[in-house]
Amino acid sequence: MLIAYDSKTGNVRRFVNKLNLPSVEIDEQMTIEEPFVLITYTTGFGQVPEKVTSFLQRNHRYMKGVSASGNRNWGTSFAKSADTIAHQYGVPVISKFELSGTGRDVEHFTNGVASIAAY
Repeated sequence: MLIAYDSKTGNVRRFVNKLNLPSVEIDEQMTIEEPFVLITYTTGFGQVPEKVTSFLQRNHRYMKGVSASGNRNWGTSFAKSADTIAHQYGVPVISKFELSGTGRDVEHFTNGVASIAAY
């Protein structure tokens, strides 16, 4: 399954590079017409980045799940963008990971994507 992602500081990009899955970095103008999983970062106090919001306005119907990067120092706002997107578009949160993720985070995400792809 395609991974569509946005990365501000490079943490999400580093996580995606560990996955060995087809991926594309999003921009506000692109259109994706195949099933994909979104990976994003969280900005501010738990907000969805503006570029991701613009991208999803056109592309949400093919999104099958979402994951987000964050920093656990933010407590309940840790990777909250995944929760917001999941609620707004009715897709599951596959995972949340800190910074660029660990090997365990990669395994958890990959298993989640496999479950969605099999469904």
